[in-house]
Amino acid sequence: MDTPQPNPPPQEVADDAAFLAAVEEGIADAAAGLTIPYEDVRRWVLSWGTENELPPPQWPSD
Repeated sequence: MDTPQPNPPPQEVADDAAFLAAVEEGIADAAAGLTIPYEDVRRWVLSWGTENELPPPQWPSD
């Protein structure tokens, strides 16, 4: 019987420049108030897989 081999380690996301840039952009957006209200997202997610699935929530308009 062969000895099981360990899974390869996951890619280091913290070293990924694109990932870090996206996180920084998201933090800046949140700091500027560019967020979607929790209840809107919750209502949308709870509708997944139902007969009345809702469209994704939209950014609040100014």
